Amino acid sequence: MVRFSASLSHSMNRRSFLQGSGALAGVSALGLSGCEKQVRTPQYYAPNLPLYDQYQPLVPIRAHADRIFRITVCLRPFRAAGPRMDIEKVGDKSVVHNYGHGGSGWSLSWGAAAIATKSAMVAADGSQDIAVLGAGALGLTAATMLQRAGAKVTIYAKERAPYTRSSRATGSWTPDSRIALASAVPSSFGADWEAMARASFFYYQSYLGTPGSPVEWTDRWQLSDEEPRNRAGAPDPNVRDDRPAPVHDFIHLNSRIADLTPRPIMMPAGSTPFPTKYVARSSSMTFNVADYSRQLMNDFLINGGKIETREFHSPQELTTLPQKVIVNCPGYGGRSLWSDESIVPVRGQIAWLIPQEGAEYGIGYKGLNMLARRDGIVMQYSKGGEDEGWNDTNETPDRAFAEEGIGVMAELYDRMAAMQKKKPA
Repeated sequence: MVRFSASLSHSMNRRSFLQGSGALAGVSALGLSGCEKQVRTPQYYAPNLPLYDQYQPLVPIRAHADRIFRITVCLRPFRAAGPRMDIEKVGDKSVVHNYGHGGSGWSLSWGAAAIATKSAMVAADGSQDIAVLGAGALGLTAATMLQRAGAKVTIYAKERAPYTRSSRATGSWTPDSRIALASAVPSSFGADWEAMARASFFYYQSYLGTPGSPVEWTDRWQLSDEEPRNRAGAPDPNVRDDRPAPVHDFIHLNSRIADLTPRPIMMPAGSTPFPTKYVARSSSMTFNVADYSRQLMNDFLINGGKIETREFHSPQELTTLPQKVIVNCPGYGGRSLWSDESIVPVRGQIAWLIPQEGAEYGIGYKGLNMLARRDGIVMQYSKGGEDEGWNDTNETPDRAFAEEGIGVMAELYDRMAAMQKKKPA
């Protein structure tokens, strides 16, 4: 028996949960006994779903606070006008900026790296020796792109995974998550963002099916007791109605790349094990950051890259580097290094639960964003929606808040258990 919470353990066992949440037990599977074929009859949990919309049984998350193995806090580097990607002269050095991607660092990293690489190679004017500052999501992808363009690359970084801030990311494909304010971006921003998003999406597909599963597609379930509606008041499965209305006018651009990912669909009543009135199902890319960042670093080193541990406190210190071109990927560190007050920290906390075999899905419910990854079960809890953590520089983990989020997950499973108990045998 698997314990979910104190009350859940008495009302529901693991087998009944899996049978209740499984959409399909078998699809004309063939078993061989000598030369005789044995055909299994398909068994549906939700006969009102077509065969192609059935889904794998959902492994319940063991929602216990003592399964937390770490709590991390990340400060996302938000800029109202979007990422900084211009070129600046510091002495005789050309610095190509590549920071300020808000909550979209991993998602836009390859597209941003392509832009930075093009600028760097032009500025290098035939020189193949280029420096990269930072070993996080933006730094590693920029270094890799530069190598592919024929450059000899040295990374200078104070920290590397798992100590970089980007190692504490949720690990979801969110290319327009707090990327800019609609009122502050130039008119060309939408097209520039789309180019970055599409380029990143293309590169991520090359990691599918590789050893360690650094990138994979998983199902996501958005649960709500109230009908999700967009700002125009129309029903919309893309909206999470459990979040407060944002104070800031964050720009939303995912409609420009709607052709890349499946649209969320509202599930028919009774077709899922979830107790909420409204259930939206979608699929999205998951980044198993621990393996993915390690693979990026290994590929960089195998291709002849070098990395030096070094910390810079002012732009003038960059003039001591031997390279004439520097791609600057400091993340939130760019605020102090470049005295860039346009960067606003957006605090985000994650409670990491021990991974569970077969748990490969995500849930959004009452401010909780759960994503079951191979390198840990991410539990990110929020009461403030998109404005949560705005201009908050506190990087101290809040254990009580993390446990409150786990309590939300336990409450969901309690509701699921009660619903299953009411169903006729």
